[in-house]
Amino acid sequence: MSDNAPLWTRNFILVSSINFQLVLTFYLLVVVIVGYAVAELGATTAQAGLVSGLFIVGTLIGRLLVGKFLERFGHKTTMIVGLIGFLIFSGFYFIPLNVAALLGVRFMHGFMMGMASTVLGTIIAQILPPTRRGEGIGYYSMSSTLGTAIGPFLAIWMMLHVGYNAIFALSTFIAMCCLIVALMIQVPNLPQHPKTVETQVSVKKPSFISQFIEMKALPISIIMLLASICYSGVLSFINFYAKEIDLVETASFFFLMYAIAILISRPFTGPLMDRKGENIIMYPAFIIMAIALILLSQAHSSFMLLLCAGLLGFGYGNIQSVCQTVAVKSANIERMGFATSTFFIFLDAGLGFGPYFIGQALGYISYSQLYFYSAMAVLACIVIYFLLHGRTASKRQQASA
Repeated sequence: MSDNAPLWTRNFILVSSINFQLVLTFYLLVVVIVGYAVAELGATTAQAGLVSGLFIVGTLIGRLLVGKFLERFGHKTTMIVGLIGFLIFSGFYFIPLNVAALLGVRFMHGFMMGMASTVLGTIIAQILPPTRRGEGIGYYSMSSTLGTAIGPFLAIWMMLHVGYNAIFALSTFIAMCCLIVALMIQVPNLPQHPKTVETQVSVKKPSFISQFIEMKALPISIIMLLASICYSGVLSFINFYAKEIDLVETASFFFLMYAIAILISRPFTGPLMDRKGENIIMYPAFIIMAIALILLSQAHSSFMLLLCAGLLGFGYGNIQSVCQTVAVKSANIERMGFATSTFFIFLDAGLGFGPYFIGQALGYISYSQLYFYSAMAVLACIVIYFLLHGRTASKRQQASA
C-alpha cells in the first residue's frame, strides 16, 4: 500500500471522535467523584479513592472479557452494546446512592467503557493503512490527549461554578453523542477468532493467558503499571491538595497545562524515538516526572503548580506514549489488538487500584509526603525499566546502528 494512502478517512475521524468523548467523560468524572463521595455521601478518603479507581477496574475487566463478546456478536454490535451501557450508567449518577451502590455504578460504567474503547482500538488498528499505522496510532492517541486536557479542566471549573448535577448531565449528554456517532460508523469485515472445531484443527490451541495477554508486550506494560500508580495520586487527589494549599482556581488549569506539554513534545519525541530508540525518551522522562512530583510536594504558588503540570506532561505523558508504541511494535500484526489491550489493561490497573491504596496511605501521610514518595518510586522505576526492557532496547539499537 502506498505511503500516500488516505489516513483521515470518515471511519478514522468518527472512531477518533468517540474515543475523545469517552476519555473526556472519564476524566470529567474521575476528577470530581472523590470530592462528591466525601462531600455528598460521607465517604472516607480510602472509600472515595476506591470510588474513583473502581471505574478503571471495571474498564480493565471489560477489556479482558471483550474478546469473548467479539467472537459471539462481532465488532459493531459489541461496540454499540458497550456504548448503550455507558449511556445507561451515566444516568445513574443522578439517583441518590449510598457509597456501596455508587461503587457498583462506577464498576459497571467502567466495564462498558472498557468494552467500547477496546473495540474502537481494534477497529482503528485494522482500518489504518499498514504503511502509516504508526503515524495513525499517534494521531489517534491525540484524541485521548485532548480528552485528558478538556475533561479535568471542565470538571474543576464546573464543580466550582455549577455543581455536581451539571457535571453528571454533561457526561450523560456526551455518552448519548458517542452512541449516535457510533451508529454512523461503517465497520469493515474484521477477522474473527475461529469458532468451530473444524476451523481449529490445523491451528495450535492458544494458552489460556494468551487469550487475554500478549506476552511480548508484558515487560513494557509492567513499566506502565508502575508509572501509572505513581501518577494516579495526582489524577485523583490533586483537587484536595489544591484546596489544602489554597490553589483551587489554578488547579482547574492543571490538566490543561499537562496536555499542552504533551502536544508540544509529541512532534519531537516521536521522530526522535524512531531514529534513536525508546531509551533516549524514557530515561529523561522518568527523571522529569520525578522532578515534577518533588516540586509538586513543595508547591505553594500558581506558577509552581502549573510548572509541575507541564513537567508531568513532558515526563509521564511521554512515558505513556512511548510504552504504548513499544507494546504495539512488540507484537505481530495479528496480535496487535492483544498487545494494545495488554498495555491498557496494565495502565488501567495502575490508575484503578492506585487511588485506593494511596487513599489508605493518606491516613498516615500528608499530600505533600505522598507526592515526594511518589517521586522516589518513579526513580526506582528507572532501574526496573532497565532490567525489563531498557538494556534489551539498547542492544537492539546498537545492532541496527
